[in-house]
Amino acid sequence: VILLCNGSSARTKPISIPAAPGNSPWGSPGIPAKRAKTAEPGRSAVRDPDSSHYNLFNRQRRHPVDTAALRRLIPRMVDDIGLTAPSFSVVFITDAAMRSYNRTYRGMDKPTDVLSFSGDGDELGDILISTETAYRQAAASRALDFDANIARLVLHGLLHLAGYDHETDQGEMRAIERRLRRRYRC
Repeated sequence: VILLCNGSSARTKPISIPAAPGNSPWGSPGIPAKRAKTAEPGRSAVRDPDSSHYNLFNRQRRHPVDTAALRRLIPRMVDDIGLTAPSFSVVFITDAAMRSYNRTYRGMDKPTDVLSFSGDGDELGDILISTETAYRQAAASRALDFDANIARLVLHGLLHLAGYDHETDQGEMRAIERRLRRRYRC
C-alpha cells in the first residue's frame, strides 16, 4: 500500500501497486552503506551508519540540500515520533519528476511538495520531496526558509510513514506535527 500526501489538506488515499522487495518505486536500487564525501554534487546518496537505517538521495541539482543538518535532525525526529528500527529513504527530486509520480499514483497532473510511500516488511517506506516546490513555498513564507521547509516536509512524510493520516485521525497528526515543528523550528 502506498500512502500518498501532498503535504496540504488535500485528500490522501492508499493505493496498492506491485513492487519488487527492496526496490523504490522510482527504480533506485540499494546504495552502498557509505559513499565518499566527494560524491558528484547534486547526485549524492548518504547513509549514516549510526542512523535508523535511512538513506538520503539527492536526484536534483537545482537547490542544494543540507544533508549534514538532516543527518543530525532525522534521528531526533525518528525518536520523537517513536519509530523503532525503521528503514526508509528520503529522496529529493525535481518538479518534473514529482509531477510524474503525482500523475501516476494520485491522478493529479501537477507537482506537489511531498509524497510518502509506505513500505512493507522491514521497510518503513520512502519520502519524495520536490525541492523546487519546497523552494517556492519557502520564498512565499515569512516564517520558513528553504532548509526549515525541507525539515518540515521530512517530518510530515515520517508521520505518514508512522501511520498517521491528517484526513482521518481527528487532528492527531496535525497536533503532533505542530508540536514537533515548534521543537525543530520548522
